[in-house]
Amino acid sequence: MEQQPAAAEPEVPAGLGLTAAEYAQLQPTVEEYHRYAVGPGQCSSLVAQRIEAPAAAVWAIVRRFDCPQVYKHFIRSCALRPDPDTGDELRPGRLREVSVISGLPASTSTERLDLLDDARRAFGFTITGGEHRLANYRSVTTVSELAPVAPAKICTVVLESYVVDVPEGNSEEDTRLFADTVVRLNLQKLKSLAEANATSASAPATPPPPAE
Repeated sequence: MEQQPAAAEPEVPAGLGLTAAEYAQLQPTVEEYHRYAVGPGQCSSLVAQRIEAPAAAVWAIVRRFDCPQVYKHFIRSCALRPDPDTGDELRPGRLREVSVISGLPASTSTERLDLLDDARRAFGFTITGGEHRLANYRSVTTVSELAPVAPAKICTVVLESYVVDVPEGNSEEDTRLFADTVVRLNLQKLKSLAEANATSASAPATPPPPAE
């Protein structure tokens, strides 16, 4: 019987920073959640971040549509719009009002929750209004735990992608550079927060002082 040739490893998108083996594990997620029909005058990108923390712990932070400022640098405050039908429940269709820190070409943003799948750890939102230049910005974030490459080593990869209109007077390259920079800074903060939380959770409890 002839031996079948090994399947070719997928080509990793430039700048993603993942190995071919890592990307092969993530490719079904990329195909399902991170592909966009990019129209004229739009640009799109995909950013990855490795995190040494359990996927469940990372997802607990990412899913907080009501509190993005926990790991997103440039948000001053966030408030959910009241919804008598859902109360405090987070589900697709909910809106939030975001206030952005000064110094950015934005001041406020109205955002709609599009996707919140706890089972598959997938989250998505669209910017629907506000004072900013990111018209029709739509984003999806997924949290995936990879098969360990070393015993007892946890590796979670967060993928965040977006599609957005290129503002008038800006190039596609400039728009992607700006958006990618913001996304990367946010994911780096997410990494620091999730890994710190995981370290605290795994630390042995401090024994009580001896009785006098």
